[in-house]
Formats: sequence, structure tokens, C-alpha cells
Amino acid sequence: MFWNKKKKNDDGEVADTQKMGMLQRLAMRKLEKMDPKEREILMQKALSPENIAENKDKILATMEQMKASGQMTDEQIRLAKEKLGL
Repeated sequence: MFWNKKKKNDDGEVADTQKMGMLQRLAMRKLEKMDPKEREILMQKALSPENIAENKDKILATMEQMKASGQMTDEQIRLAKEKLGL
């Protein structure tokens, strides 16, 4: 049906909104509508070393949850940890 259409994100990947919660979908829509410069500034704030260090335990717990539910593989987790410096 028309409401099950999957949108492609900037990377060309399909964003499956069916697996997201309501607030996640709202946040995703807001990010999609945002000016690219604003989005970049927001991502820089979210991925700042201070913010990552402050929320390290939450990030790692979320990664383990995603691994247990099958959303991420060991390789993806390893790459994410490298990129985030964990």
C-alpha cells in the first residue's frame, strides 16, 4: 500500500520506518526536512568526543541490545566502536 513505501536516505539505503518507534519516526522526519547545514551542525554536536564519553555506557548498552535483536552484526559493532573511539 502507499503508506508502506520505504524512503531512501542520503546514502541511498532504504530507511525501514516500520521497525522504528513513533518518536524515532518523528525525529527521522524532522532530520530529513532539516537544512543540510543545520543537520551537519546537529550531528557534530551529537558526535562530539565529550558527548560520546558522557554517554559511553548508554551507547554500549544500546549496541549490545541491537546485537541481541539482530539489528547489528559483530562486524558492524566493531566498526561503530572504532569510529566513535570506544
